[in-house]
Amino acid sequence: MNKENFQTFFDCGVSKIRAGTFNINKNNESFYAESEFFTDQSNLELKIQKIVSSLEKESNEYIDNICLMVDSPKMFSVGISLSKKLDGSELKQANIQFLVQEAKQQILKHYLNYDIVHIIINNYKIDSVDYPYFPDQIKCEFISLDIFFICLPTDLVIYLKKIFSKSNIFVDQIICSSYVKSINYKDHLNLSGYVSFIDVGFVKTSVTSYFDDKILLLDVLPIGGNHITKDISQILQIDLERSEHEKHNFDHNLKIANEEDISIDILQKIIFARTEEILELCAKSIKSNSYTMDNFKLVLMGEGSKILDNQHKDKISFSNDIDFLEETSEDVCRSGFKFRTGINKKEVVMVPKKQIKQGFFEKLFHFFR
Repeated sequence: MNKENFQTFFDCGVSKIRAGTFNINKNNESFYAESEFFTDQSNLELKIQKIVSSLEKESNEYIDNICLMVDSPKMFSVGISLSKKLDGSELKQANIQFLVQEAKQQILKHYLNYDIVHIIINNYKIDSVDYPYFPDQIKCEFISLDIFFICLPTDLVIYLKKIFSKSNIFVDQIICSSYVKSINYKDHLNLSGYVSFIDVGFVKTSVTSYFDDKILLLDVLPIGGNHITKDISQILQIDLERSEHEKHNFDHNLKIANEEDISIDILQKIIFARTEEILELCAKSIKSNSYTMDNFKLVLMGEGSKILDNQHKDKISFSNDIDFLEETSEDVCRSGFKFRTGINKKEVVMVPKKQIKQGFFEKLFHFFR
C-alpha cells in the first residue's frame, strides 16, 4: 500500500460506529465507513475490524493510529478557578501551565475513575481585567484562570483502547464527540450569542451551551432515542426490533398505514411526546445553571434525533424555537478532523504519551492549535 499522510477518526457510539480517514496533503481526499445499527456490543471488535479493512482498501493505506471520538452517559464537565500572585514581570506561558497543571491535579485527585479529555481556558483575569484569550506581552501582578474540564470514565477509555490494540491500532487522542461536533457546527453555521446544541444519542442526551466562543456548560442526561423505542414497544405491544424500525420510518409509511396493525397517529404522538420531554429536561438543565432560555438558540442533532426534521416543528410543543440538524457520518468525522487540525485558542492540547524528549510541562500538554 502507498504511504500517504492520512488521519483517521472513529466515532464509537453505543448503537453505531462511524469512521473517516483524511489525507492532509490532499484536501478533497477522504473516505468514510459506518456500521449498521446495533444494540449488542459483544462483537464490537469485529465491527471495528470491518470498518478498518474498508477504509484501508479505499485509501490504500494501513491504519496504525487513530483519533477516537466518544460520548458516554457517565461523562461530565467541571469548572475550576485558580489564581496566583506574580512579580509584575511579563506574563509567560509557563505561569499559565503551572496553574493548569495544579487544576488538573485537583480534578484527578477528586475524580479517580475518570480521564480528562479536554482542558479549556474560558477566561484570563489579569490584574482585574478579563481576557478571553492568552494576551501577548502583558505585565502581570495577579492572575486568575477559569478552567473548564471534560472527563470520560477511565474504564470506557481502557476498554476501547484495548479493542483497537487488538487490531494493532494506537489511539493517539480521545475527544468528546458531542463537544467537537458542536464547535464545528457553531462555526459552520456562523452562530454567535447564546446557543445550545442538544445531541440525542441512543441512551443519553448531551447539552453543550456557548456564549460566542465561551463554553458555558456540558451536561449529560440519561435519556435518549432508545427510550422512545421502549415507549413504542410498550404502548403498541410490539417487540423492540420492530419498534425501532417503525420509529425511523414513521414518516415514510403513511401510504401503507391502513394495511398494518400500527396507528401512525398514535406512533407520532408517542415520538413527539417523548421528544418534548427530552427538550424540557434539556431546558431545565440550562435553567439550573442560571441561564435564561429566552436568549438561547437551540439546535437538535444526533442519531436519536434523525426521526425528526424541521417540518415537524409545529407538532412539538416546546416554548423555544429549535432547529433540527441532520448530520451524516462525514459531518461527524470531519468535526473531529477540523478540531484536531484547526486553531482553538481556548483549548490546552494534551500531547500523546508516545511523544518523548520534551520538557516537563510539554510532556503533559502544549498550548493552543
